[in-house]
Amino acid sequence: MSEVKISKPGEDELKEMNVENWSSWECEPSTFDWEYSANETFYVKEGKVTVKHEGGEVSFGPGDLVTFPKGMKCTWTVHETIRKVYKMH
Repeated sequence: MSEVKISKPGEDELKEMNVENWSSWECEPSTFDWEYSANETFYVKEGKVTVKHEGGEVSFGPGDLVTFPKGMKCTWTVHETIRKVYKMH
């Protein structure tokens, strides 16, 4: 299974990826289990989250571009309300 990828893209890269036209999602502080049915790439606009998965743990927040691979099972802990835009691929 592929790894989680996190980067800090610049404005030009965000425009090139057309993130402003991606779907949006928001979640208040909570903890929940999740399994990815497809690859998901998202850009965090606000919030702080920690995700535990078989390979370890990752944390991300505003300005991070994150990709989770299809088939990954994990537990999300939302510390501060997250607002993100995302695409499944």
